Amino acid sequence: MILIGTKCRLEETVTEELTAAAVGSGLLSVFGTPFMLALMENAAQTALQSFLEEGQGSVGTHLDVSHTAPTPVGMKVTVEAEIVSVSENGKMVDFRVTAWDEKGPIGEGTHTRAIINNERFLSKCNAKLA
Repeated sequence: MILIGTKCRLEETVTEELTAAAVGSGLLSVFGTPFMLALMENAAQTALQSFLEEGQGSVGTHLDVSHTAPTPVGMKVTVEAEIVSVSENGKMVDFRVTAWDEKGPIGEGTHTRAIINNERFLSKCNAKLA
């Protein structure tokens, strides 16, 4: 049973490789939004993983996030994902996600993950190549 309120917190120091300029989402050397979103998804996936059975995984299906403040290279970013609800059939899990740097909040929103059978999911994906 997935426990509502389970949290995972992850930290990352911003490097040049994690900037908007490096990923192409902007021209400035500030923490890139795609990297913030990936860190949020990673925290959500990590929070959920211990509840999954052998052969199960999860995939992100929805993100609704605001990136509200810039973070310079060299500063630490922390994100937290908290399980806030689980669908009746137990296959969809909603998270509250937040991010902050050493000076305060930089982003927040929601994220949804679907619980999947890893083999079946990869088989369906790879069938697109046929």
